[in-house]
Amino acid sequence: MPRFALTGTVLDTPDPQGLARFYQRLLGWPLGTDDPEWATLRPQDGSAGLSFQREERHVRPVWPAGDGDPRMQLHLDIEVDDLAAAVQLAVDAGATVADFQPQDDVRVCLDPAGHPFCLYVPETR
Repeated sequence: MPRFALTGTVLDTPDPQGLARFYQRLLGWPLGTDDPEWATLRPQDGSAGLSFQREERHVRPVWPAGDGDPRMQLHLDIEVDDLAAAVQLAVDAGATVADFQPQDDVRVCLDPAGHPFCLYVPETR
């Protein structure tokens, strides 16, 4: 069996550098590649990061999607230790809080390109 290693998730956007800087502010990861067509963020520990590629015809997904709406095809789950502070930082960085929130202990936000992401505090067991 060949070895597989997930190195990152790629998000389409009309502005790779802008979206990379949004997630850099949110996650604190350093920028790698940083050009108008392709930008990357990688955590210091070498685990999977995020990449951003220019897509001139990017269509923002609708959350929650109705019939005929462009649907999200993935979303990011981001663990935080203080939900209210994390939401405020995300909004200050350029996110919007989605109108529809399906769970009380999770906040769905939309990044500047419209990609949904969830902020949550892990349950203590």
